[in-house]
Amino acid sequence: MTDSLNRYTWVDCVRSMLTILVVAHHSALAYTTFARFESQRYIDSTHPIVDSQRNVCLDIFQNFNDIFFMSLMFFIGGLFLHKSINKKGVKKFIEDRFYRLFIPFLFVGTILMLIAHVPAYLMGHNSFEVYLYLKDFFIHEKWPVGPPWFIGVLFIFNVFFAFLSNILRRLSFSENGLYKIANRPFTLILVLIVITWILYVPLALKTGSDKWGGIGPFEVQLSRILLYFGYFLLGAQVGLSNMNSTIFYSKSIMLNSWKGLIISAIFVFGLMTIIGQFKFLEQLVQNQIIGLDLAWIIYYTIFACSCSMSCLAIIYLFRKKIAASNWFWNSLSQNAYMIYLLHYVFVIWMQFGLTNVAIFPITKFLIVFVCSLILSWCSSIILRKNKWIAKYL
Repeated sequence: MTDSLNRYTWVDCVRSMLTILVVAHHSALAYTTFARFESQRYIDSTHPIVDSQRNVCLDIFQNFNDIFFMSLMFFIGGLFLHKSINKKGVKKFIEDRFYRLFIPFLFVGTILMLIAHVPAYLMGHNSFEVYLYLKDFFIHEKWPVGPPWFIGVLFIFNVFFAFLSNILRRLSFSENGLYKIANRPFTLILVLIVITWILYVPLALKTGSDKWGGIGPFEVQLSRILLYFGYFLLGAQVGLSNMNSTIFYSKSIMLNSWKGLIISAIFVFGLMTIIGQFKFLEQLVQNQIIGLDLAWIIYYTIFACSCSMSCLAIIYLFRKKIAASNWFWNSLSQNAYMIYLLHYVFVIWMQFGLTNVAIFPITKFLIVFVCSLILSWCSSIILRKNKWIAKYL
């Protein structure tokens, strides 16, 4: 596609790939070795369905996704905001986001989550009555939002950005500056790591890495709220330029270093995995070589490095390799939003159906992942034949 259309084929492909990773991520969570199920309140579980069969390889896969993919989703979500506001105006932009994000999040998301979480309720209560289930869902479980949390937070970010767009435009990066930094790989990497560290590490030290919080269905991982908003703003500021001739210029040193970026991303994630699996930092704390706070700072710093390197590696890989779209990427891109909304229902019910099936956990994961992706994809194609759904979803 041409830049005159303000679209970039490779960006659509990154977004579509991330949607596939989301489906795979949720498909794997039932089979990780750290999975646990809380029968008294299933929302406190690591996942609504937890299988007795586990595999550590799925821990590694899940951890890799968790480090970077939502940050990159928010970055991609911000790329075309300025262009959209210029085209529609602030009022029309917010109205569009209300129908495209808020309505699907609050109403469609709630209905889908009510369907999706029935198996978790059954596992905890061994019985089902509609009234008791609804009471448990909204009062005891406090309205579990599931994957649509991203859509709700993205809506808030969009509205906040719309009111500040003129101010942020004045603070935008110059195209000349973006062009220069694309030819200085170490500078770009260092800048992103420092930004990621500032946005993530201090807050993670204060809140812990796993705690969620919010109001009603609006929930987010507290340690990452600044990280997500920061990446969202970075995407918006980068999107002000002609990206394909500045930060993602086809002949830039950064782009031609894509293989090195991938190797570096794998190395940093491998380092984080080894430290986590063999509990090196815990041993240092127990031996009183370092303090607990310093141990967490080291671990979170490696997290920030891994997040930054993985985001850069994925972006520049797709920028380098995706030159034109095809039927697969076109269809996936058109249906990615609906796949994101729908997949959780298929994932949870399929995991529930396989709980007593004696097969390898990786086989279960593959069955759940492939079937959930295909079913949500096909459902999206059918549903989007409706003009209203196709317009907003």
